[in-house]
Amino acid sequence: MKPLRALALPLIVLFFWQMATAWGMVSPYLLPSPGSVLRTAGEMLDSGILARHTAASLKRVAQGFSLSVLFGCALAWLLAALPRLEKALDPALSFLRMTPPLATIPLLILWLGIGEATQLAIIILAAFFPVFLNARAGFERLDPSFRELAVGLNLSRFDYARYFVWPAAFPSLVTGVRLSFGYSWRALIAAELIAAGSGLGFMISDAEQMQRVDVVIVGIFAIGLLGWALDVLFRKLVARLAGRRFPEVTEG
Repeated sequence: MKPLRALALPLIVLFFWQMATAWGMVSPYLLPSPGSVLRTAGEMLDSGILARHTAASLKRVAQGFSLSVLFGCALAWLLAALPRLEKALDPALSFLRMTPPLATIPLLILWLGIGEATQLAIIILAAFFPVFLNARAGFERLDPSFRELAVGLNLSRFDYARYFVWPAAFPSLVTGVRLSFGYSWRALIAAELIAAGSGLGFMISDAEQMQRVDVVIVGIFAIGLLGWALDVLFRKLVARLAGRRFPEVTEG
């Protein structure tokens, strides 16, 4: 029953879309029929255009997302260990967090040019703070009494982090990583609309210039379906690896 309920809204939208185009309620120039969009998608798959742009986007988002998670967790761990440093960096971090990454695009283009470096920088700016803030909150979840217990057990710093700190922070880390991926995916597409020569965002922008609404719709569906599928895979992976010990991370 759950799959049927999940398909209810998409099928309703598809029905009204088909009726609107079949009855001439909207211009085919503004909204092609579902069949026309499906044929365009098939042609793009056969020619390899869709696969090439999808691969370019996935490569960029994998690089930017990985660096965001690495830097975010590392900085959160460092600031948890050095509270004075956290107070010193808080104004600068707050400033960066409240600055929309897309607002930096003109400056990044001037500094880095139109290419991979600019897109990577935009992804990192967008995806860094979700994982950093959640990781920082996760490291604060550990009760101070556990530090005393670790001292009593004569545990090394590595063992203390392995058995106490990281398990306590794990649910928050999972949330942060999941949010970070969503932000990185959206930021990538926005960056490709402006500063790229390939990728799904570039494909949509190029189709808009060519007045190919059907290609624009194919690109939108590709972006949404890919993002949804990757999020589902991530949740299933987390559930398989840690669902029994941390059931809360599989919710939502």
